Order: sequence, then structure tokens, then C-alpha cells
Amino acid sequence: MELVIIGAGVIAAVAWVYLLIFRGAFWRIERDDRMSGRVPARSVVAVVPARDEADVVGDAVTSLLAQDYDGRLDIIIVDDHSTDGTAEVARAAAMAAGAGDRVTVMRAAPMPAGWTGKLWAVRQGTTFAARMRPDYLLLTDADIVHAPDNLRGLIARAESGSYDLVSLMVRLHCRGLWERLLVPAFVFFFFKLYPPRWVADSARDMAAAAGGCMLLRGGTLQAIGGVDSIRHEIIDDCALARRVKTVGRVWLGIADETRSVRPYGSWRALWDMISRCAFAQLNYSTGILVALMVGMAVTYLVPPLLVLLSGSRVGMALGGVAWLAMAASFLPILKMYRCPPLVALLLPAIAAFYMAATLGSAVQFWRGRGGSWKGRFQAAHAR
Repeated sequence: MELVIIGAGVIAAVAWVYLLIFRGAFWRIERDDRMSGRVPARSVVAVVPARDEADVVGDAVTSLLAQDYDGRLDIIIVDDHSTDGTAEVARAAAMAAGAGDRVTVMRAAPMPAGWTGKLWAVRQGTTFAARMRPDYLLLTDADIVHAPDNLRGLIARAESGSYDLVSLMVRLHCRGLWERLLVPAFVFFFFKLYPPRWVADSARDMAAAAGGCMLLRGGTLQAIGGVDSIRHEIIDDCALARRVKTVGRVWLGIADETRSVRPYGSWRALWDMISRCAFAQLNYSTGILVALMVGMAVTYLVPPLLVLLSGSRVGMALGGVAWLAMAASFLPILKMYRCPPLVALLLPAIAAFYMAATLGSAVQFWRGRGGSWKGRFQAAHAR
């Protein structure tokens, strides 16, 4: 038994040595560093798909119209059959800003078979935008409030690095107890899966993007076959990044001030966010799901179990080293979200929640209810 305990401890400790040193320094997040200098006045069209977003879309439109940017910015809101007055709120925000001529609100056509709702809305918005021949497309969500210099920073990044896709993980809503416990971990796990340094490395195949804020160079979408090329995808942002990286360069970072204003009032809302797409991330593979569960158990659950229950001095030491390593890697994200550092020690319990939600995602898919979002079960279209 002692050998089993020591073996588990060695595996967990080695796993965290690898993650800290050899996993692209994912924990040292590529921050949105507000690139300075003169930015070319490129033309931009922002496409915003919106379904029942009346409570947030006005702030999103207002923030886009308030950008400190010298180039032309037009906005297309694609109302995806909302029932709460989303279109009217978007128009009112445009009029209040005195920019009604720069904002187009269009109603999405009925969704054909083989599409997910958001991508069908994006497809119509980008098709309309193509008529304007913009230098860049900004694909953003209806719950995103952009910092005044966000567009300028995105353009500067794209121009200085010759990137074809520049994306920011926006600051997610993080105020309540459950948000403070679970939201930073979502960002942590995302960047562990997709280290930004590896995403930006042209020699690596890894590609990822954060769908709330993506800037695409003009012509890139057409070069990859348009939105049609990813129409079956649930995780459309990462699918788009993979396509773009076959023809160009991709950059992924994290925003300081651009933020989502969509709150998660309880653990259930966060569970639903994870379970909507977690099994899709695993390519709907039961084998990958099992491997992930085993890997996460060894990496996140074994260390505290060794410390608290093993009764072995060597096992406790190895478990303690792994537990402290995972906590240390979590601290930068917690600092950014202004969460207490002690939350880092709860990462094993938080990981257990994410594991359970991932299993829930698989169960939903097997029941034919995968990818549930605003009344649609999108995984049925994705397969």
C-alpha cells in the first residue's frame, strides 16, 4: 500500500512540474498590455449576434460607439428571433449616442438544418458586412462592454504582429460567492488547455480564441471558406481559430477592462455554462472523457487526499508539493479577479465541480439534449 501511495504522489508531483515548466507558461497570462503608438485608421465592422439580450445589448452598443478610435466603425446587430425587445433596445442605444447611421439592426432569417443559432446569425451579419469591404471584422457578443481603447489595442496588436485573428478573453462577471469560487477557474482551465504562447507560435498547430472579442483581418474569413466552414461547431471560437491558423497567424490574450456583464447568479448557471460545451470540447468521445477524468483526478484530487488521508509521510510530502504547486499556478488569475489568495487551496474542490459538470455535459448529449442554450439543443445540429 505504501508503494501505491508513493507512486500516486510521484505521478501527481511530476504532473505539476510538467505543467508549471513545460506547458507554455500558461499561468503567466498574456495580458492586454495596451499597446502604445499611432494606430492606422482601418475600417472595422462589428458583428453582434443577439438572442434575448435586452438587458445587456444596450451597454454593449454604447461601449462600441464610444471607442477612442480614429477609423470608421460600423455595427451590425443580428437579432436572432428575440422575444424581449432586443432589437428596440439596440436601436435606442444607437440613437441615444447620435450614431443611428452607424448601427444596423437586422432580423435573422429562419435557421436552416445543419446550423447552430449563433453561427447562423454571425453568418448573416458577416455576409452583410462584406458589402462594406472593411479592413477588419470584429466579432463580439451582446453582453460585452468594451473598454474605450479596446478596438485601438486590437488593431495595434494585429498590425504590429501581422496577425489574422486577435482575440481577448474578456473579464467575466465575478462578484458573488459562486462566481468568485468558480469563474477564475474557468479562465485558468481554458488557458491551461490552450497556452497563449503556443497559440501565437506559428510552428505549433494549437489554435484557440475567445468568442466574446475576436478581430479578424479583412479577407481572412473568405479565405477559410466563411462561417459555413464551421457551421456544425458548438465551440465555434476555437474552431474558427483552427481554420484561421491554417492560412495565417493567431494571437490570444486576456483583457483587463473589457468585460462581460452577464451575471452568474448561482452555481447552477455556471454548471450550465460548462455542461453546454464541455463534451463537445472532447469531440463527443467517451474514451477521451474517461482519460480526462482519470487525468484530472490524479492531478487535482490525489494531492489533497494524500495530505489528508494517506498517513504516509512520503505520500503527504509529495501530495503537499503538488497541492502547493497547483495553488501557486492559480494565484495570478485570482489576483487579476481580485479574489482571496486562499481560494487557491480550494482548487481541488473546484476541479471536482468542473469534472462533475463535464460528466453532466456527456449525459445531456447522450440524452439528446446537448449544447442547450436559450431553448435550443445545439449539439443535435453539431453532429
